[in-house]
Amino acid sequence: MRTSKCDVVVVGVGGQGVILISEIIGRAAMLAGLSVRGVETHGMAQRGGSVINHIRVGCDYSAMISPGGADVLLAMEPAEALRYAHYLSPEGVALVNTKPVMPVTVTTGVASYPSIEEILAPLREVCSQVWAMDATGLAAKAGSPQATNVVMLGALSKHLPIEETTLMEALSETVPARFLEINRKAFELGKIEVE
Repeated sequence: MRTSKCDVVVVGVGGQGVILISEIIGRAAMLAGLSVRGVETHGMAQRGGSVINHIRVGCDYSAMISPGGADVLLAMEPAEALRYAHYLSPEGVALVNTKPVMPVTVTTGVASYPSIEEILAPLREVCSQVWAMDATGLAAKAGSPQATNVVMLGALSKHLPIEETTLMEALSETVPARFLEINRKAFELGKIEVE
């Protein structure tokens, strides 16, 4: 029996704005009058360490999403999508930014980063749909690569039980006013990417 309207696992590495996405979704859910539960886990490093957030919209129980229970896996970094793919439901959707954050082992030549196809292929076996996009490139097109997380939020918006206007209100309350226009553009570009 389902105990929520939408379960989302947001993953990435430190510094990518995973926590900000979660904050915006949580704020929007409250504005919409929906219960929301969430929990976040940070990696060992502030920047570059693995970050995972569980967000349960319309849930009155546990904040943790069980493996195999997520409606959506939103991955700010492609390898992190693969690391946390076990959370996806077979009916779930994976939204994946294709721009990797290269770890030191890759930049120094000690290891190699897998191809995007090597990452996406196993994901396609786990869930019903995979949307891969260069969210970082779209954010740059909107005016700032730092808006990558908001591009991904735009892509996620069609899967949330929250009106777009409410998400935009939460975004406006969360992002500094001087960055709002760039973030609105980023949101729209992400939304268009999954239509």
